[in-house]
Amino acid sequence: METVNILGFAGSLRAGSYNKALLRAAGELLPPNTTLEQFDLEGIPLFNQDLEMSPPERVKEFKSKIRAASAVLIVTPEYNFSVPGVLKNAVDWASRPHGDSVWPGKKVALMSASTGMLGGSRAQYHLRQTFLFLDVRAVSKPEVFVTFAGQKFDDKGNLTDQATRGVVADLLKALVNLASGPAN
Repeated sequence: METVNILGFAGSLRAGSYNKALLRAAGELLPPNTTLEQFDLEGIPLFNQDLEMSPPERVKEFKSKIRAASAVLIVTPEYNFSVPGVLKNAVDWASRPHGDSVWPGKKVALMSASTGMLGGSRAQYHLRQTFLFLDVRAVSKPEVFVTFAGQKFDDKGNLTDQATRGVVADLLKALVNLASGPAN
C-alpha cells in the first residue's frame, strides 16, 4: 500500500487553540501508511490581488505543500457563525491566481472544536460551500464537531475524550480511503 501524505492546518493562530490541539491529536490517530505534516498559517499575509502573480514566499510554500499532499485535513474554529478570517484568507490565496488553484480535485477532511454546543458546525458548512466552488472532494462522513472542547482536552492540550478520539480516527480512515481511491 502506498503512503498517504496528509497536510493538516488549523484555522487559528492562537497558541492554546483547541483546534490546534485537535490537529495534534489527529497525528496520534493516523491509519497505517499515513503521515501528517502540520502547517501553521502564521505569516500568510492578507490576500491582495495586486500580488497574486508574484505571491509572498509563505504563500508559495503553502501552495506547494498542498500540491504535494495526497490529502488535506483542515481543523477550524467558528467565529461569528462562520469561518475564521485567517483560514478563509489562506484558502483564497491557495486558489489564486485564476488557473493556478491548488484545490480542484483535492481530497479534504474537516474537523472543528468549540467550547459551545455546536462544535464549530457552521464554520464547517460555510467552508464546504466554498469548496463546492473550488471543486474540492470533501469527506462527508463522519462529521467531527468537538463540542464543549474544554471538557475533552486536558490542561496540556491532549485530547482525552475516547469517543472523540474514535470519531477522529474514523474521519482519518475515510480521508485515506478517499485519497487512495480513483482520481475522480
